[in-house]
Amino acid sequence: MSATTAIAGQKPKTAKMITKEQFLRRYSNREDGYKYEFNQGIIEKTNAMNQKQAVIQAVMLRFFINTKIFKEGGLFTAETDMDTSATQLRRPDLAIYLGQQLAKMKEGENQVAPWVAEIISPTDRADDINNKLYEYFKAGVKVVWHIYPQSKKVDVFTAPEEVTICSGKTICSGAPAIPDLLIPAEELFA
Repeated sequence: MSATTAIAGQKPKTAKMITKEQFLRRYSNREDGYKYEFNQGIIEKTNAMNQKQAVIQAVMLRFFINTKIFKEGGLFTAETDMDTSATQLRRPDLAIYLGQQLAKMKEGENQVAPWVAEIISPTDRADDINNKLYEYFKAGVKVVWHIYPQSKKVDVFTAPEEVTICSGKTICSGAPAIPDLLIPAEELFA
């Protein structure tokens, strides 16, 4: 059985849609260097995080462990399943969950991270990035960071139309989701 796959915003290769259950069965544990997300019957395939992006993740973790959320049992994770609607499953590059969300996650209840980040690569399409931004906020995410390693900047969104552009010494804030997550943009790319 073929499945509809969109690669980096391209039109799907076949017209056959799949269910979320089929997606989870076929793509949830694939380890082939790609990240798969489910968007209304279509499988979206992008590159998984690479080593440069993993370094950004490590820097973020060093700042996260100094937050109140971490001290209260919060979780900093990468590419973890998160249903943003009944027909959309995303795997944000980075996400932070509250400690009280973890018990519900252990029981199998979907939780929406209050803070997510996408590390933007040269192959990411602007329309796809923008659509996912709106999707995240509609699902209940409070803060979205778009991290641009090539231009060494971070767009910090607190709503789809509210953005702070951070570069150099400008502080990227996790507020209101994580008020004490404060990182000078340049440190993400050092």
